[in-house]
Amino acid sequence: MEVERVQTIASSVLSKDNVPIEFIRPEDEQPGITTFHGPVPDIPVVDLNDHDEEKVIRLIADASRDWGIFQVVNHGVPFDLIEKLQQVGKEFFDLPQEEKELCSKPPGAETIEGYGSKLAKDGQGKKNWVDHLFHRIWPPSSINYHFWPKNPPSYRAVNEEYAQYIRKVVDKVFKNLSLGLGLEENALKEGGGGEEIEYMMKINYYPPCPRPDLTLGVPAHTDLSAMTILVPNQVPGLQVFKDGLWIDAKYIPGAFIIHIGDQIEVFASSLFSFITTNTKQWKVQGSAAQNNSRQGENKDVVASFLGAAKGVRGWSSSSAC
Repeated sequence: MEVERVQTIASSVLSKDNVPIEFIRPEDEQPGITTFHGPVPDIPVVDLNDHDEEKVIRLIADASRDWGIFQVVNHGVPFDLIEKLQQVGKEFFDLPQEEKELCSKPPGAETIEGYGSKLAKDGQGKKNWVDHLFHRIWPPSSINYHFWPKNPPSYRAVNEEYAQYIRKVVDKVFKNLSLGLGLEENALKEGGGGEEIEYMMKINYYPPCPRPDLTLGVPAHTDLSAMTILVPNQVPGLQVFKDGLWIDAKYIPGAFIIHIGDQIEVFASSLFSFITTNTKQWKVQGSAAQNNSRQGENKDVVASFLGAAKGVRGWSSSSAC
């Protein structure tokens, strides 16, 4: 059975002023209504190359407790590699539909990996304005290259290089977060399986939308992973629920957004806030931005999810101490 992807739907409605009704969120979820536009604090930013280690530890611990999310700069991942990662993702979604489907999840398969869309409606009968590509990038023993695109040709090399760099970033965050919790510096990493912690790559593709004020790419949620590392592009869209308000995340070129996931939140529940995120496919104000979106602007978000290694109990009071 042929599956209609959101990217295909978007191309058919781009010249119109409406979207299919199953994508229109209830009023209390519509970003045109719920987004707060007044003065708000920015999501905390941490310089991972700051030589004041105590300051970095404190900033990460405070941001994790008070926000559950923060941005990191000077993280050591080359900017040109980030651009390559975003470019190969864009090139994949620009491929003909039949070629993208070669990476799709087989019907009835239990795996979460593969190209696809969240086709099922949620409890309110609504769908999300997003397609995705999802696959493991570490450890090597867990990788199934069937779900890695063969085109563009550089996709595999770029993702494998990125996996090596992002693991170093995560090691720094784990170390500082462990120390901020009053634990040994390797506690969080070893508690999740050490070098065998699983890393999942997910590219969310949010096609241009004629009514971004009515739709959501991903509705309000928390991440089931231990940690999520987001690589956004310059098109705004990520929102954070803070002090009862949905606020936009400021885009910082080259920065990573670190979102503390449920696994670590449960482990450190006495310290962390239970924060939710709200990802929209496109944040607009006024007809000019909407017109730009119709000319082909889209949002791509690259996300790396971390989870405990297979056979490992994961982050618990005993395993992390």
